[in-house]
Amino acid sequence: MGEQEAHEALARVVREHAGRLAASLTSLLGDFSAAEDLVQDAIETALERWPVEGVPERPDAWLLVVARRRGLDVLRRESTYRAKLVQLTWPVPAQPDDRLRLVFTCCHPALSRSAQIALTLRVVCGLSTAQIAAAFLVPEATVAQRITRAKKKITEAGIPYRIPAAHELPTRLEQVLAVVYLLFNEGYLSSTTERAQARALVADAEWLAALLVNLLPKEPEASGLLALIRLHRARAAARFDAAGRLVLLADQDRTLWDRKAIEDAVALLIRTARTHRRPGPYQLQAAIVACHAEAASFAATDWRQITVLYDLLLALAPSPVTRLHRAVALRYTAGPEAALAELEQLGGALERYPLLHATRAELLRDLGRHAEARQADARALELTANPAQQALLEERLRWD
Repeated sequence: MGEQEAHEALARVVREHAGRLAASLTSLLGDFSAAEDLVQDAIETALERWPVEGVPERPDAWLLVVARRRGLDVLRRESTYRAKLVQLTWPVPAQPDDRLRLVFTCCHPALSRSAQIALTLRVVCGLSTAQIAAAFLVPEATVAQRITRAKKKITEAGIPYRIPAAHELPTRLEQVLAVVYLLFNEGYLSSTTERAQARALVADAEWLAALLVNLLPKEPEASGLLALIRLHRARAAARFDAAGRLVLLADQDRTLWDRKAIEDAVALLIRTARTHRRPGPYQLQAAIVACHAEAASFAATDWRQITVLYDLLLALAPSPVTRLHRAVALRYTAGPEAALAELEQLGGALERYPLLHATRAELLRDLGRHAEARQADARALELTANPAQQALLEERLRWD
């Protein structure tokens, strides 16, 4: 492993523990800004020392010890340090809902929606600005500015570190669900060159979604998101081959899918729909994935039902990405020419989104326009940083 690869591997380990550390320290200190400073100090120390000393057996414990020592230095200069000193006694286990409280703090309505999500993904989930920028389809500098402004506003406004009161929850839920969804997406198919997927992030997203369901049992979208994540996880064993290459849905070995997990997730989705009768974007997305998961084979997929569900989703939450996915369904109901026409209507909305170009390449290939298909695949390859996606596109270009 080269020096750059080793550094990236260490940085990945650090980020995987950063969210838990931030939640623990914020809970103990009651000060979001101070906790974030301690987390950054601990991360910088780790990136300096671990290349020389090696990664410790318990990275989370090591980081908390370093943050604790730095925190004690700060607290000694404050009049209340004696009381805080008792609270910082090692070991300090995080409370089960620490990170959820931190999520709600970051998603305070005083912040803009984009700032809420960017800050949460950075502070709570430990994603890099590059990963967040890829999720938003915006430049890294834009994300960095949003995060900096959000941190400053939390400190200046004295935004409390707590789960909101019951009457405040509905106005905050949409942003919190968006954060968990983006966290899941980053784990399911990474936007960086470091890895194809990050199972720890997916597990974190499922855990947070389950906490939200317990906290808000009457909110169907929380259950919809949990069902969506579980349906995707049930198919995880078939998504990559032994060499780590991405396996497309049509080629996956469905005997590797966790049928019990699929049944349970579908049951949750049905129970939610019957109980609340308030369909929302996450429930509809889960229903679409359920159509795929319940099909005995790719050929048996109910594409007409999937197209209808995408139409409903577009009515509730219109987005160019949803239109792109609907075009994929159209390929199997109305043909590649109709699907391509749908893509062309998107214009430049997804110009830097690799899946747009990869999908367009498949449709062009169906229509016998191979030279254009190669150009589209080449463009997708330029735009993606995910190693599994890169390998798949490179293989297409070799064989086309």
